[in-house]
Amino acid sequence: MTAKEHNEFYRFFHDITGEAMLVHSEYNEGLLESAYEAALTYLLRKKGYTVEKQVYLPMFWKDIKLDQHYCMDLVVNKDIIIELKAIKNIARPHRQQLFNYMHLTHKPFGMIMNFGAESFYSEWYHRHEDGTIEKITWRNPIEELIEEKMKKAKGISNK
Repeated sequence: MTAKEHNEFYRFFHDITGEAMLVHSEYNEGLLESAYEAALTYLLRKKGYTVEKQVYLPMFWKDIKLDQHYCMDLVVNKDIIIELKAIKNIARPHRQQLFNYMHLTHKPFGMIMNFGAESFYSEWYHRHEDGTIEKITWRNPIEELIEEKMKKAKGISNK
């Protein structure tokens, strides 16, 4: 997949992150997650996204429903889980929480967003059908073009 195709496929990540950055620039750090959640929900719905807040996720042991459940912060367009944080730094346990939600629901996309630092921060993930989770980054088409030209100059082919 070319950088252009990649970026087009994952454009929703970029779009949602842009809305979250607007929220952070308006409120800055220091509020509770629920404040950022309310503002982000409003902006995403205004742009035409379907947004569910605090989505109930029951826990099962085999076929037995347990007396335990989780609450996913936001689910956008039925297939994007957004885990919100208002803390100083994102750490492995925060990512693992998102990954667990993605595995339990089999939803293909996940985002973790942190509003609690001086600068807004987000990470984007794609859960593939085989269960692997890939971190997604925005690709620079210019860098891809330069890399391709360098390979051609060295006689290396993509075939």
